Amino acid sequence: MAFQEPLEEFASTEGTVRWRATGSGEPVVLLHGTPFSSYVWREVAGALSDRYRVHTWDMPGYGTSEKRTGQQVSLAAQGRVFTELLAHWGLDRPRVVAHDFGGAVALRAHLLHHVAYSRLALVSPVALAPWGSPFFRLVGENTEVFEQLPPALHRALVTEYVSSASAVGLRPDVLRALVDPWTGAEGQPAFYRQIQQADQAHTDEIQGSYPELDLPVLLVWGEQDTWIPPERDRELARLIPGVVTRPIDGAGHLVQLDAPARLTAALLDFLRD
Repeated sequence: MAFQEPLEEFASTEGTVRWRATGSGEPVVLLHGTPFSSYVWREVAGALSDRYRVHTWDMPGYGTSEKRTGQQVSLAAQGRVFTELLAHWGLDRPRVVAHDFGGAVALRAHLLHHVAYSRLALVSPVALAPWGSPFFRLVGENTEVFEQLPPALHRALVTEYVSSASAVGLRPDVLRALVDPWTGAEGQPAFYRQIQQADQAHTDEIQGSYPELDLPVLLVWGEQDTWIPPERDRELARLIPGVVTRPIDGAGHLVQLDAPARLTAALLDFLRD
């Protein structure tokens, strides 16, 4: 199934969220990371929708969802929005698959807002301290300067940054689809806003609760991930009781784009009861 942009709208407390559900069966919800959108799930979502009702969505401030000055797009805000969205969908104990920043969003919704999942798959999640690359920290400390970059230089910066998340290289059309939402009058400031609001305190708040997770958990990572080193995933695996691990050789941080077939196979094996 070809990727389709989110179509439906939900008025969350942090702005309009755009989402889409495809397929039929038990619900599966996919969460993207930063600085990405539901587009990263395009191949995996299509494969899963042959068996499940797959929900994809763009977080507030990301992708096709609303971007605005003063918007709260932190992990704390996204955890609340995800809780609201699940209630709007009326989903009871869905299967949840979360990548990168989305992993922390799903963990916060579960551990702090008591949202129940039947299963949780974490793909290269942001979950442990310390996090944030030197580039990420540099931009976060100097957002006022970076926001003033000429559009062409800003686009080049975002393009280089997003490209570095893949170990095998992104096709030009895929790279463009990931970069475009961060350009223009709304997109450029939104890119720096999400970095400025990134705060490790939001994972510090829940990190001590990982040994209390009481549901099936799958942890997948790319062995060539330069954003979140595999050693960090192995450390996380030691904290989660009964976790199933699936390292994928040859994949970088964007596992779902670098190795979609192998990731889909791992998810299908884990998601079925």
